Amino acid sequence: MTVVLGALVTALSALARNKLRAVLTLLGILIGTAAFVIVWALGSGASSFIGGKVSDLGANILYVFPQPTQASGARAKTVGRITENDGKAIAREAVSVAGVASMLSTMGQVVAGDKNVQTSIYGVNLPYFWIRKFDIDKGALWTDTDELVKTKTCILGPTVATQLFGNQDPVGRIVRVGRSPYRVVGVTKARGTSLFGEDQDDHIFMPIGSFRARVMPTAPGRVDMLMAASTSEDTTNRANNQIESILRQRHRIRGDSASDFKINSQADLQSAQHEITTQLSYLLIGVAFVSLVVGGIGVMNIMLVSVAERTREIGIRLSIGARENDILIQFLVEAVVLSLIGGILGMILGSSMIIGLGLALDWPMAPSAAALLFAAAVSGVIGVAFGFLPARRAAKLDPIEALRVE
Repeated sequence: MTVVLGALVTALSALARNKLRAVLTLLGILIGTAAFVIVWALGSGASSFIGGKVSDLGANILYVFPQPTQASGARAKTVGRITENDGKAIAREAVSVAGVASMLSTMGQVVAGDKNVQTSIYGVNLPYFWIRKFDIDKGALWTDTDELVKTKTCILGPTVATQLFGNQDPVGRIVRVGRSPYRVVGVTKARGTSLFGEDQDDHIFMPIGSFRARVMPTAPGRVDMLMAASTSEDTTNRANNQIESILRQRHRIRGDSASDFKINSQADLQSAQHEITTQLSYLLIGVAFVSLVVGGIGVMNIMLVSVAERTREIGIRLSIGARENDILIQFLVEAVVLSLIGGILGMILGSSMIIGLGLALDWPMAPSAAALLFAAAVSGVIGVAFGFLPARRAAKLDPIEALRVE
Protein backbone atom coordinates (compact mmCIF):
# COMPACT_ATOMS: atom_id res chain seq x y z
CA MET A 1 0.00 0.00 0.00
CA THR A 2 2.85 2.35 0.87
CA VAL A 3 4.49 1.62 -2.48
CA VAL A 4 1.28 2.51 -4.34
CA LEU A 5 0.80 5.75 -2.37
CA GLY A 6 4.40 6.71 -3.03
CA ALA A 7 3.94 5.92 -6.72
CA LEU A 8 0.77 8.02 -6.74
CA VAL A 9 2.62 11.04 -5.29
CA THR A 10 5.44 10.56 -7.79
CA ALA A 11 2.97 10.21 -10.66
CA LEU A 12 1.13 13.40 -9.70
CA SER A 13 4.46 15.27 -9.42
CA ALA A 14 5.52 14.04 -12.87
CA LEU A 15 2.19 15.11 -14.37
CA ALA A 16 2.45 18.53 -12.73
CA ARG A 17 5.94 19.02 -14.25
CA ASN A 18 4.65 18.21 -17.74
CA LYS A 19 1.21 19.85 -17.82
CA LEU A 20 0.90 20.18 -21.61
CA ARG A 21 1.84 16.56 -22.21
CA ALA A 22 -0.57 15.42 -19.48
CA VAL A 23 -3.41 17.46 -20.98
CA LEU A 24 -2.79 16.08 -24.47
CA THR A 25 -2.68 12.55 -23.05
CA LEU A 26 -5.94 12.70 -21.13
CA LEU A 27 -7.73 14.55 -23.96
CA GLY A 28 -8.26 11.32 -25.89
CA ILE A 29 -9.68 9.56 -22.81
CA LEU A 30 -11.86 12.60 -22.02
CA ILE A 31 -13.41 12.66 -25.51
CA GLY A 32 -13.89 8.90 -25.58
CA THR A 33 -15.54 8.80 -22.15
CA ALA A 34 -17.81 11.74 -22.96
CA ALA A 35 -18.84 10.08 -26.23
CA PHE A 36 -19.53 6.82 -24.42
CA VAL A 37 -21.74 8.44 -21.78
CA ILE A 38 -23.61 10.57 -24.36
CA VAL A 39 -24.22 7.65 -26.72
CA TRP A 40 -25.53 5.48 -23.87
CA ALA A 41 -27.98 8.24 -22.86
CA LEU A 42 -28.97 8.86 -26.49
CA GLY A 43 -29.80 5.19 -26.94
CA SER A 44 -31.89 5.09 -23.77
CA GLY A 45 -33.55 8.40 -24.59
CA ALA A 46 -34.39 7.34 -28.15
CA SER A 47 -35.86 4.08 -26.90
CA SER A 48 -38.02 5.89 -24.31
CA PHE A 49 -39.08 8.54 -26.83
CA ILE A 50 -40.06 6.03 -29.52
CA GLY A 51 -41.70 3.78 -26.94
CA GLY A 52 -43.80 6.74 -25.78
CA LYS A 53 -44.85 7.53 -29.34
CA VAL A 54 -45.84 3.90 -29.90
CA SER A 55 -47.83 3.95 -26.66
CA ASP A 56 -49.64 7.06 -27.91
CA LEU A 57 -50.91 4.96 -30.80
CA GLY A 58 -52.27 2.43 -28.30
CA ALA A 59 -50.35 -0.67 -27.29
CA ASN A 60 -53.51 -2.80 -27.30
CA ILE A 61 -54.86 -1.75 -30.72
CA LEU A 62 -55.36 -4.17 -33.60
CA TYR A 63 -55.71 -2.90 -37.16
CA VAL A 64 -57.79 -4.87 -39.67
CA PHE A 65 -57.19 -4.13 -43.38
CA PRO A 66 -58.81 -5.61 -46.51
CA GLN A 67 -56.44 -7.74 -48.58
CA PRO A 68 -56.49 -8.82 -52.25
CA THR A 69 -57.15 -12.52 -52.79
CA GLN A 70 -56.11 -14.99 -55.46
CA ALA A 71 -59.04 -16.03 -57.69
CA SER A 72 -58.68 -18.42 -60.65
CA GLY A 73 -55.01 -17.66 -61.10
CA ALA A 74 -55.59 -13.90 -61.28
CA ARG A 75 -55.05 -11.34 -58.55
CA ALA A 76 -58.49 -10.01 -57.69
CA LYS A 77 -59.26 -6.85 -55.70
CA THR A 78 -61.43 -7.18 -52.63
CA VAL A 79 -63.73 -4.18 -52.64
CA GLY A 80 -66.01 -3.88 -49.66
CA ARG A 81 -64.74 -7.01 -47.91
CA ILE A 82 -64.22 -5.15 -44.62
CA THR A 83 -67.40 -3.43 -43.52
CA GLU A 84 -68.96 -1.62 -40.58
CA ASN A 85 -71.06 -4.72 -39.94
CA ASP A 86 -67.82 -6.71 -39.53
CA GLY A 87 -66.82 -4.22 -36.85
CA LYS A 88 -70.19 -4.53 -35.10
CA ALA A 89 -69.92 -8.32 -35.17
CA ILE A 90 -66.43 -8.17 -33.64
CA ALA A 91 -67.58 -5.78 -30.90
CA ARG A 92 -70.56 -8.05 -30.17
CA GLU A 93 -68.89 -11.47 -30.28
CA ALA A 94 -65.20 -11.04 -29.37
CA VAL A 95 -65.03 -11.15 -25.57
CA SER A 96 -61.43 -9.87 -25.50
CA VAL A 97 -62.30 -6.77 -27.56
CA ALA A 98 -63.36 -3.63 -25.68
CA GLY A 99 -64.44 -1.64 -28.73
CA VAL A 100 -64.18 -1.35 -32.52
CA ALA A 101 -63.87 1.77 -34.69
CA SER A 102 -64.52 2.03 -38.43
CA MET A 103 -62.62 4.47 -40.63
CA LEU A 104 -62.58 5.91 -44.15
CA SER A 105 -60.09 8.57 -45.17
CA THR A 106 -58.99 10.81 -47.99
CA MET A 107 -57.14 14.07 -48.63
CA GLY A 108 -59.17 17.15 -49.50
CA GLN A 109 -59.72 20.90 -49.29
CA VAL A 110 -61.43 22.42 -46.27
CA VAL A 111 -62.61 26.01 -46.69
CA ALA A 112 -63.64 28.65 -44.16
CA GLY A 113 -64.34 32.14 -45.48
CA ASP A 114 -61.41 33.20 -47.63
CA LYS A 115 -59.05 30.57 -46.21
CA ASN A 116 -58.58 26.98 -47.24
CA VAL A 117 -56.26 24.13 -46.32
CA GLN A 118 -55.36 20.75 -47.76
CA THR A 119 -55.72 18.21 -44.97
CA SER A 120 -56.59 14.63 -44.07
CA ILE A 121 -60.33 14.00 -43.87
CA TYR A 122 -61.50 11.06 -41.78
CA GLY A 123 -64.93 9.48 -41.60
CA VAL A 124 -65.08 7.66 -38.26
CA ASN A 125 -67.52 6.50 -35.61
CA LEU A 126 -67.42 7.58 -31.96
CA PRO A 127 -65.29 4.69 -30.56
CA TYR A 128 -62.41 5.94 -32.75
CA PHE A 129 -61.70 8.82 -30.38
CA TRP A 130 -61.24 6.81 -27.18
CA ILE A 131 -59.44 3.97 -28.98
CA ARG A 132 -56.93 6.41 -30.50
CA LYS A 133 -56.86 8.51 -27.30
CA PHE A 134 -58.00 11.71 -29.00
CA ASP A 135 -59.28 14.11 -26.32
CA ILE A 136 -61.49 17.12 -27.02
CA ASP A 137 -60.02 20.51 -26.14
CA LYS A 138 -62.96 22.72 -27.17
CA GLY A 139 -66.57 21.84 -27.79
CA ALA A 140 -67.68 18.21 -27.72
CA LEU A 141 -68.00 15.04 -29.77
CA TRP A 142 -70.99 14.57 -32.04
CA THR A 143 -73.77 12.31 -30.76
CA ASP A 144 -75.02 8.84 -31.70
CA THR A 145 -77.95 10.55 -33.40
CA ASP A 146 -75.56 12.57 -35.57
CA GLU A 147 -74.02 9.29 -36.74
CA LEU A 148 -77.42 7.74 -37.35
CA VAL A 149 -78.84 10.60 -39.46
CA LYS A 150 -75.47 11.49 -41.08
CA THR A 151 -75.48 15.11 -39.92
CA LYS A 152 -73.04 17.61 -41.36
CA THR A 153 -70.92 18.06 -38.25
CA CYS A 154 -67.15 17.82 -37.85
CA ILE A 155 -64.28 18.04 -35.41
CA LEU A 156 -61.07 19.85 -36.33
CA GLY A 157 -57.49 19.16 -35.37
CA PRO A 158 -55.61 22.11 -33.79
CA THR A 159 -53.44 22.66 -36.88
CA VAL A 160 -56.46 22.97 -39.20
CA ALA A 161 -58.35 25.09 -36.65
CA THR A 162 -55.45 27.54 -36.40
CA GLN A 163 -54.95 27.72 -40.17
CA LEU A 164 -58.63 28.42 -40.82
CA PHE A 165 -59.62 30.54 -37.82
CA GLY A 166 -56.40 31.80 -36.25
CA ASN A 167 -56.95 32.54 -32.55
CA GLN A 168 -60.76 32.56 -32.87
CA ASP A 169 -62.85 29.77 -31.37
CA PRO A 170 -63.99 27.59 -34.31
CA VAL A 171 -66.76 25.80 -32.38
CA GLY A 172 -70.11 26.60 -33.95
CA ARG A 173 -68.50 27.99 -37.12
CA ILE A 174 -69.07 26.61 -40.60
CA VAL A 175 -66.44 25.02 -42.86
CA ARG A 176 -66.99 23.68 -46.34
CA VAL A 177 -65.77 20.24 -47.32
CA GLY A 178 -66.31 19.65 -51.03
CA ARG A 179 -69.69 21.19 -51.77
CA SER A 180 -71.16 20.62 -48.31
CA PRO A 181 -71.13 22.97 -45.31
CA TYR A 182 -70.19 21.35 -41.99
CA ARG A 183 -70.69 22.80 -38.51
CA VAL A 184 -67.65 22.54 -36.23
CA VAL A 185 -68.66 20.94 -32.92
CA GLY A 186 -65.22 20.43 -31.41
CA VAL A 187 -61.43 20.71 -31.60
CA THR A 188 -59.08 17.92 -30.49
CA LYS A 189 -56.23 18.47 -28.06
CA ALA A 190 -52.79 18.93 -29.59
CA ARG A 191 -50.72 15.73 -29.89
CA GLY A 192 -47.69 16.84 -31.95
CA THR A 193 -45.93 14.61 -34.44
CA SER A 194 -46.28 10.86 -34.60
CA LEU A 195 -43.51 8.25 -34.53
CA PHE A 196 -43.28 8.58 -38.33
CA GLY A 197 -43.08 12.39 -38.36
CA GLU A 198 -46.75 12.91 -39.28
CA ASP A 199 -48.59 15.91 -37.81
CA GLN A 200 -51.28 14.29 -35.65
CA ASP A 201 -53.14 17.61 -35.40
CA ASP A 202 -53.59 18.15 -39.15
CA HIS A 203 -56.98 16.50 -39.73
CA ILE A 204 -60.74 16.85 -39.76
CA PHE A 205 -63.14 14.19 -38.47
CA MET A 206 -66.80 13.66 -39.36
CA PRO A 207 -69.38 10.88 -38.91
CA ILE A 208 -68.52 8.02 -41.24
CA GLY A 209 -72.02 8.00 -42.80
CA SER A 210 -71.75 11.68 -43.63
CA PHE A 211 -68.29 11.10 -45.11
CA ARG A 212 -69.57 8.27 -47.28
CA ALA A 213 -72.61 10.24 -48.45
CA ARG A 214 -70.94 13.58 -49.25
CA VAL A 215 -67.13 13.43 -49.33
CA MET A 216 -66.17 10.10 -50.92
CA PRO A 217 -69.01 7.80 -52.03
CA THR A 218 -68.17 4.16 -51.40
CA ALA A 219 -69.91 0.81 -51.47
CA PRO A 220 -72.50 0.55 -48.67
CA GLY A 221 -70.84 -0.14 -45.34
CA ARG A 222 -67.30 -0.45 -46.76
CA VAL A 223 -64.42 0.84 -44.65
CA ASP A 224 -60.71 1.32 -45.26
CA MET A 225 -59.82 -0.09 -41.87
CA LEU A 226 -61.19 -1.37 -38.58
CA MET A 227 -59.44 -0.58 -35.30
CA ALA A 228 -60.14 -2.90 -32.40
CA ALA A 229 -58.99 -2.26 -28.84
CA SER A 230 -58.41 -5.36 -26.73
CA THR A 231 -59.52 -5.29 -23.10
CA SER A 232 -55.85 -5.06 -22.04
CA GLU A 233 -52.36 -5.51 -23.43
CA ASP A 234 -52.33 -9.04 -22.02
CA THR A 235 -55.41 -10.04 -24.03
CA THR A 236 -54.22 -8.65 -27.37
CA ASN A 237 -53.24 -12.05 -28.78
CA ARG A 238 -56.57 -13.56 -27.74
CA ALA A 239 -58.40 -10.63 -29.31
CA ASN A 240 -56.40 -11.15 -32.52
CA ASN A 241 -57.42 -14.81 -32.68
CA GLN A 242 -61.05 -14.01 -31.96
CA ILE A 243 -61.20 -11.33 -34.66
CA GLU A 244 -59.62 -13.68 -37.19
CA SER A 245 -62.09 -16.44 -36.35
CA ILE A 246 -65.10 -14.12 -36.59
CA LEU A 247 -64.04 -12.60 -39.92
CA ARG A 248 -63.17 -15.97 -41.48
CA GLN A 249 -66.62 -17.21 -40.52
CA ARG A 250 -68.38 -14.07 -41.80
CA HIS A 251 -66.41 -14.06 -45.07
CA ARG A 252 -66.86 -17.83 -45.53
CA ILE A 253 -63.13 -18.53 -45.66
CA ARG A 254 -62.57 -22.24 -45.15
CA GLY A 255 -59.55 -24.31 -44.18
CA ASP A 256 -56.19 -22.97 -45.34
CA SER A 257 -57.67 -20.58 -47.90
CA ALA A 258 -56.00 -17.16 -47.99
CA SER A 259 -57.77 -14.51 -45.95
CA ASP A 260 -59.14 -11.39 -47.60
CA PHE A 261 -58.08 -9.35 -44.56
CA LYS A 262 -54.93 -8.72 -42.54
CA ILE A 263 -54.56 -7.99 -38.85
CA ASN A 264 -51.64 -5.92 -37.56
CA SER A 265 -50.94 -5.14 -33.94
CA GLN A 266 -49.05 -2.43 -32.08
CA ALA A 267 -47.17 -5.21 -30.28
CA ASP A 268 -45.43 -6.05 -33.56
CA LEU A 269 -44.40 -2.43 -33.97
CA GLN A 270 -43.21 -2.23 -30.36
CA SER A 271 -41.14 -5.38 -30.77
CA ALA A 272 -39.54 -4.10 -33.99
CA GLN A 273 -38.92 -0.71 -32.40
CA HIS A 274 -37.25 -2.28 -29.35
CA GLU A 275 -35.01 -4.47 -31.52
CA ILE A 276 -33.99 -1.55 -33.76
CA THR A 277 -33.18 0.82 -30.89
CA THR A 278 -31.30 -1.92 -29.02
CA GLN A 279 -29.14 -2.76 -32.04
CA LEU A 280 -28.56 0.93 -32.73
CA SER A 281 -27.51 1.49 -29.11
CA TYR A 282 -25.05 -1.42 -29.30
CA LEU A 283 -23.61 0.00 -32.52
CA LEU A 284 -23.17 3.49 -31.10
CA ILE A 285 -21.70 2.17 -27.85
CA GLY A 286 -19.26 0.12 -29.94
CA VAL A 287 -18.19 3.27 -31.79
CA ALA A 288 -17.76 5.14 -28.51
CA PHE A 289 -15.75 2.23 -27.09
CA VAL A 290 -13.44 2.41 -30.12
CA SER A 291 -12.84 6.09 -29.35
CA LEU A 292 -11.89 5.08 -25.79
CA VAL A 293 -9.42 2.53 -27.16
CA VAL A 294 -7.95 5.22 -29.43
CA GLY A 295 -7.55 7.40 -26.33
CA GLY A 296 -5.80 4.46 -24.62
CA ILE A 297 -3.37 4.17 -27.53
CA GLY A 298 -2.66 7.88 -27.03
CA VAL A 299 -1.90 7.21 -23.37
CA MET A 300 0.51 4.41 -24.33
CA ASN A 301 2.35 6.55 -26.89
CA ILE A 302 2.76 9.48 -24.53
CA MET A 303 3.93 7.17 -21.75
CA LEU A 304 6.52 5.65 -24.08
CA VAL A 305 7.77 9.15 -24.83
CA SER A 306 7.82 9.87 -21.10
CA VAL A 307 9.90 6.74 -20.45
CA ALA A 308 12.36 7.77 -23.17
CA GLU A 309 12.70 11.28 -21.72
CA ARG A 310 13.14 10.04 -18.16
CA THR A 311 15.55 7.19 -18.87
CA ARG A 312 18.34 8.79 -16.81
CA GLU A 313 15.93 9.37 -13.87
CA ILE A 314 14.92 5.70 -14.05
CA GLY A 315 18.57 4.65 -14.11
CA ILE A 316 19.33 6.71 -11.00
CA ARG A 317 16.39 5.19 -9.13
CA LEU A 318 17.40 1.67 -10.10
CA SER A 319 21.05 2.28 -9.13
CA ILE A 320 20.16 3.47 -5.61
CA GLY A 321 18.05 0.43 -4.84
CA ALA A 322 14.66 0.77 -6.52
CA ARG A 323 13.31 -2.57 -7.67
CA GLU A 324 11.77 -3.35 -11.05
CA ASN A 325 8.36 -3.57 -9.42
CA ASP A 326 8.76 -0.07 -7.98
CA ILE A 327 9.42 1.37 -11.44
CA LEU A 328 6.64 -0.72 -12.97
CA ILE A 329 4.12 0.47 -10.35
CA GLN A 330 5.27 4.10 -10.69
CA PHE A 331 4.61 4.30 -14.42
CA LEU A 332 1.52 2.10 -14.26
CA VAL A 333 -0.02 4.35 -11.59
CA GLU A 334 0.88 7.38 -13.71
CA ALA A 335 -0.98 5.90 -16.71
CA VAL A 336 -4.02 4.95 -14.57
CA VAL A 337 -4.12 8.42 -12.97
CA LEU A 338 -4.08 10.01 -16.42
CA SER A 339 -6.87 7.74 -17.63
CA LEU A 340 -9.02 8.26 -14.54
CA ILE A 341 -8.65 12.05 -14.63
CA GLY A 342 -9.59 11.98 -18.31
CA GLY A 343 -12.49 9.67 -17.53
CA ILE A 344 -13.84 11.88 -14.72
CA LEU A 345 -13.59 15.02 -16.86
CA GLY A 346 -15.23 13.10 -19.72
CA MET A 347 -18.12 12.06 -17.46
CA ILE A 348 -18.65 15.65 -16.35
CA LEU A 349 -18.56 16.90 -19.95
CA GLY A 350 -20.80 14.08 -21.17
CA SER A 351 -23.37 14.61 -18.39
CA SER A 352 -23.53 18.34 -19.15
CA MET A 353 -24.05 17.67 -22.85
CA ILE A 354 -26.74 15.05 -22.10
CA ILE A 355 -28.74 17.57 -20.08
CA GLY A 356 -28.38 20.13 -22.89
CA LEU A 357 -29.35 17.63 -25.60
CA GLY A 358 -32.37 16.47 -23.57
CA LEU A 359 -33.64 20.05 -23.33
CA ALA A 360 -32.92 20.75 -27.01
CA LEU A 361 -34.51 17.55 -28.35
CA ASP A 362 -37.26 17.35 -25.71
CA TRP A 363 -36.29 13.73 -25.08
CA PRO A 364 -36.35 11.93 -21.70
CA MET A 365 -32.54 11.96 -21.39
CA ALA A 366 -30.50 11.85 -18.20
CA PRO A 367 -26.98 10.70 -17.27
CA SER A 368 -27.09 6.98 -16.51
CA ALA A 369 -25.46 5.82 -13.28
CA ALA A 370 -24.67 2.51 -14.96
CA ALA A 371 -23.01 4.31 -17.90
CA LEU A 372 -20.96 6.52 -15.57
CA LEU A 373 -19.74 3.58 -13.48
CA PHE A 374 -18.96 1.56 -16.59
CA ALA A 375 -17.09 4.49 -18.17
CA ALA A 376 -15.04 4.98 -14.99
CA ALA A 377 -14.20 1.27 -14.87
CA VAL A 378 -13.25 1.20 -18.56
CA SER A 379 -11.04 4.27 -18.09
CA GLY A 380 -9.15 2.52 -15.29
CA VAL A 381 -8.83 -0.70 -17.31
CA ILE A 382 -7.53 1.24 -20.32
CA GLY A 383 -4.96 2.94 -18.08
CA VAL A 384 -3.72 -0.47 -16.89
CA ALA A 385 -3.89 -2.14 -20.31
CA PHE A 386 -2.17 0.60 -22.29
CA GLY A 387 0.15 1.74 -19.51
CA PHE A 388 1.58 -1.72 -18.86
CA LEU A 389 3.88 -1.83 -21.91
CA PRO A 390 5.60 1.53 -21.21
CA ALA A 391 5.79 0.69 -17.48
CA ARG A 392 7.35 -2.72 -18.19
CA ARG A 393 9.80 -1.16 -20.62
CA ALA A 394 10.84 1.34 -17.94
CA ALA A 395 11.18 -1.41 -15.34
CA LYS A 396 13.38 -3.55 -17.63
CA LEU A 397 15.91 -0.80 -18.36
CA ASP A 398 19.53 -1.63 -17.56
CA PRO A 399 20.62 0.89 -14.85
CA ILE A 400 24.13 1.30 -16.34
CA GLU A 401 22.83 1.91 -19.86
CA ALA A 402 20.15 4.23 -18.53
CA LEU A 403 22.72 6.36 -16.65
CA ARG A 404 24.71 6.85 -19.86
CA VAL A 405 21.74 8.53 -21.54
CA GLU A 406 22.07 12.33 -21.63
